[in-house]
Amino acid sequence: MSDNLRNKGLPPLDWLRIFEAAARLGGFSAAAREFGLTQAAVSQRIRSLETWLARELFVRSARGVTLTYAGESYLPIVQESLEALERGTEDLFGKAPRELRIAALSSHLTTLVMPCLSELQHKHPDVRFTTDSVPQRSNFDDEKTWLHLRYGPGKWAGREMALICTETLCLMTSPSLMHMRWQDMALIELRGERPGWRRWGRKNDMPAPRAASISVDSMEHALVAAANGLGLVLGSQALAAPMLNSGQLVKLDLPALATKDGYWLTWPEDKLTSKKSRALVLALRDALSQPVSDADHSAATAPLP
Repeated sequence: MSDNLRNKGLPPLDWLRIFEAAARLGGFSAAAREFGLTQAAVSQRIRSLETWLARELFVRSARGVTLTYAGESYLPIVQESLEALERGTEDLFGKAPRELRIAALSSHLTTLVMPCLSELQHKHPDVRFTTDSVPQRSNFDDEKTWLHLRYGPGKWAGREMALICTETLCLMTSPSLMHMRWQDMALIELRGERPGWRRWGRKNDMPAPRAASISVDSMEHALVAAANGLGLVLGSQALAAPMLNSGQLVKLDLPALATKDGYWLTWPEDKLTSKKSRALVLALRDALSQPVSDADHSAATAPLP
């Protein structure tokens, strides 16, 4: 193609969208399926774009098509421009998302998500909030819902994240047991990856705790057991926030145990492309953080007898 065929200005948006799809998907047939066109129609538009630019963007062969150097150089420019146009259009003329769907462990939905939904509904009455329970943490990789509430170190490949709060473990029990010395209370043991009583004792130069009389495999069950007067728990301040704020549990005036893990909202890196969508997710993050903050700063800490 000679330079005298090059046109002035921008090529039609339709040609650019089809070029981006063909380059991203690796072929004209795949681009045709995405747009509901024939392969011939896609090929014709690509040819028209190449004529407009006076450059070949693809190398055609019997095995398929590959990008030329010019095509490889042009692709990120086209992608960034299309994304910017989509975001700008959504921000100026689009409506706020009608549904925000979040997947989490059932215990996290109960203790973290449900307490903040009333405030979110008041601030965003046009948004439908939907939850999906995930049976185990390993099931997140198979979860179709794109927004997750996860517990862990905050490192998940291919995902952005916003921290709700770090995990802090505090000694908690029922108000009905506060006439006792904490050393005389039954210990509730939580099996799993969180630090336990021995770690707490070593960290704070306390005597090695005696064997626990109750052993459970979920933090939710451990907190419920403590709230029902069954003993003393090294409980998650985040998950216990509703019980602490309501007075079902009280914190003892003993050292807490900070961990390296936390509770996070996470989503695919390419998902939140508009300001409105991102603002809504961050509003959810702020609402999730508030009860934890209240439990940390406002809930009464019981003195030791």
